Amino acid sequence: MKTYSPKASELEHKWWLVDAEGLILGRLATAVAGKIRGKDKPTFAHHMDGGDYVIVINASKVRVTGNRLDSKVYARHSGYPGGFRTETLRQLLGRHPDRVIEKAVRGMLPKGNLGHQMIRKLKVYAHGEHPHSSQQPLSWELTPAIIGGSEA
Repeated sequence: MKTYSPKASELEHKWWLVDAEGLILGRLATAVAGKIRGKDKPTFAHHMDGGDYVIVINASKVRVTGNRLDSKVYARHSGYPGGFRTETLRQLLGRHPDRVIEKAVRGMLPKGNLGHQMIRKLKVYAHGEHPHSSQQPLSWELTPAIIGGSEA
């Protein structure tokens, strides 16, 4: 029996809409990263971008567990002396809540060109409106029970 490898012309990309309100950040990011990679499809291949587009709305209402709002730190360096900057999760949620979900999903995708191609299929918005209604996204219902959370 021969191993099936999908061709780029056979792949179909759907659009999904998920509401992040009340969902736990890490569990949401895991589900979204799997959908973007296409791991839920029978045509999944590690070396191809066969996943779907995902629109996340209400990013500002995402939840985190424990003491993560103050203990999780995002760091960056400009490359210049004294250019090291840090920011807590609470500060980043206040300024750019969409970047929190983008950073969490980006860390779960492959590194390199394939990962860069995949992260472009993630669209995150802080509030309830999005400009992708012409793509007719399907509603993707994620509840805390579906993605592993027992909290209500």
